[in-house]
Amino acid sequence: MENITLNVQGMSCGHCVKKIEGGVGQLEGVNQVRVNLDSAKVEVSYNESQVSLDKIKETIEDQGYEVK
Repeated sequence: MENITLNVQGMSCGHCVKKIEGGVGQLEGVNQVRVNLDSAKVEVSYNESQVSLDKIKETIEDQGYEVK
């Protein structure tokens, strides 16, 4: 199990949190997603044999946010 913290720009409200947690959380291999609006960070716990970090980043970016 991998744990990663991503810096994500463009999140501003509860809707953003639900959008990211819902989108990333639906990916096969993702165990947990936690969004912290105050620090602009997204913590993801995932199984690297089932989903790639690139796929997680792509999912966030496809929703209109920027992963730094």
